[in-house]
Amino acid sequence: MTAAPKQSLPFPVNIQTALMRVVDIPPAYYRFLYLQVGRRWHWVDRLRLDDEALAAVLHDKRNCVTVLYVNGAPAGFFEVLHVDDDTVELTHFGLFERALGLGLGKWFLLQALYGCWSYGPKVVKVQTNNLDHPRAIQLYQRFGFSPVATREGELVPLTEDEMLDLVRKL
Repeated sequence: MTAAPKQSLPFPVNIQTALMRVVDIPPAYYRFLYLQVGRRWHWVDRLRLDDEALAAVLHDKRNCVTVLYVNGAPAGFFEVLHVDDDTVELTHFGLFERALGLGLGKWFLLQALYGCWSYGPKVVKVQTNNLDHPRAIQLYQRFGFSPVATREGELVPLTEDEMLDLVRKL
């Protein structure tokens, strides 16, 4: 994406929403968010990191996590990496299952993109693959992204030992 979005979307009605940047997010809270959003899309990479490695990624000054709250409870999050002066990447984006069907998806993505463009980059990137929502690439294109490459995601489920370790961390 080489230009900020020009469209606007109406604020969701009859729903109380809040977007809050989480400074120094605790790894356990991040894992909760990551699991809630990523379970159905097979997100596992960050779950394989120990607390120290995950904290190093999350607390990097170039990284920013913002949480969507709906009616007082977490309902999704997005994560932005300020790669350099010219490039920002939307590294994670999604809603909890309980927030699906409320008409928030497009509005929330637009808020994430506003967050990305607030850094003043020349380009904003996002990566998706065949493990993502079947209409993800269409939605990204609708907001101004152009595909530059394709790749197949590899499904590598957590092992039983990894799941037990994860449960201990939560």
